[in-house]
Amino acid sequence: MKNFETVIGLEVHVQLKTESKIFCSCPAEFGGEPNTRVCPVCLGLPGVLPVFNEKALGLTVRAGLALNCSVSSFSKFDRKNYFYPDLPKNYQISQYDKPFNLGGYIDVWIDGERKRFGITRVHLEEDAGKLIHFEKEGFSGVDFNRTGVPLLEIVSEPDLRSPGDAYEYLKALRALLRYIEISDCDMEKGSFRCDANISLRPSGTKELGVKVEVKNMNSFRAVERALSYEVERQTALLQEGGGIVQETRLYNADAQKTFPMRSKEEAHDYRYFPEPDLVPVAVETEKIEEIKAALPELPAARALRFRREYGLPEYDAGVLTSERPLADFFEVAAALSRNRKVLSNWIMVELLGKLNREDLGIEDSPIGAGQIASLVELIDAGTISGKIAKTVFAEMFRSGRPPEEIVKDKGLVQISDEGELEKIVAEVISAHPDPVADYRSGKEQALGFLVGLVMKATRGKANPGLVNKILRRKLA
Repeated sequence: MKNFETVIGLEVHVQLKTESKIFCSCPAEFGGEPNTRVCPVCLGLPGVLPVFNEKALGLTVRAGLALNCSVSSFSKFDRKNYFYPDLPKNYQISQYDKPFNLGGYIDVWIDGERKRFGITRVHLEEDAGKLIHFEKEGFSGVDFNRTGVPLLEIVSEPDLRSPGDAYEYLKALRALLRYIEISDCDMEKGSFRCDANISLRPSGTKELGVKVEVKNMNSFRAVERALSYEVERQTALLQEGGGIVQETRLYNADAQKTFPMRSKEEAHDYRYFPEPDLVPVAVETEKIEEIKAALPELPAARALRFRREYGLPEYDAGVLTSERPLADFFEVAAALSRNRKVLSNWIMVELLGKLNREDLGIEDSPIGAGQIASLVELIDAGTISGKIAKTVFAEMFRSGRPPEEIVKDKGLVQISDEGELEKIVAEVISAHPDPVADYRSGKEQALGFLVGLVMKATRGKANPGLVNKILRRKLA
């Protein structure tokens, strides 16, 4: 039985964060009543001329630099010709042989290993409209509001070797694009869309197999599941001696399967030719350097710095740098706290968990970075226990009050007075001879029972470490 290697390349379309469309002044924001954000230019009416949006150019160059591409000093637009109801001109203004960015890469950490995935090109084009199907009424409509919105197409090299690689690549790419603030990358609004090309080849060979394109995937997990299905489907066909058909397939999330849509087009099928209504674009070296200087610290570099500077594990650093506002939040808190690992745990587990349940972002957190740092400091100082801290945290999230104030008002200060605790421990030992005898006979778990009794007697305020120490000494 032959073994096969999976080869995956991804094409990601990203809506750029511009106020207006790429070649006209219509608003580019999401939503609106169908066909209310259109004009003769984006509707492709006869006699109109496009005018290039300069902000879209700056964002495209910014993306290319962040993805380690070579920015072209000379670029041009082309017409990509195809006929579909959502394309009013029957062609799309895109880029073919002279894109703005070529030959980059992105580094992604997967299971402790850095993988480098090549970027073939990053080019700019206009979006098409959106078909709306009214199944009960038996007809379809088209909304041209999205037509002409600036799209960045990021084409990867066929470097991905598993559906898991694709999932991690998309996560890293989305984080990077949000860091440099060129898009909100919201898949639900269609501002981050992905098509996947997948083929299989016999292990150890270099020649690529027959490529299948998969569309209609609306989440990273959907991409991973669709590709996993394709791996199984294509492997089974090849093992049986069959062949793969070059085609475009749609993913059905309910069935978790792909289904044939149409035969796959080649570049020549689109009859590309230079866009006659737009002049070529020359990007000056000074402009490129200016954009490069304005780039923020990117997530991969920031995660590495978090590991070195704050002593965080790879996983923590990856989570905390996945979004720029979250990384900024942690850095503010880290400057006020000595125990960065405990701080990381509180932010990732307690704070992010609560925010996710409340459907809030870190920017909307009722607990500030300084407050979460103060809570960790109270734990470190022995003022409160970890258990009490969870009670304090809940009140902080509800009211937004600082932890010190809550601890004082509710009388939650941890009891760390050894003399006071010795009296309580002595009472517990005297009142519970059976677990005492069990512990002295070698049953270690009996100690935990006795610690629990002391904690109950102090309403959870006793310092558990000190209680443990006193009990062991008295029962020795």
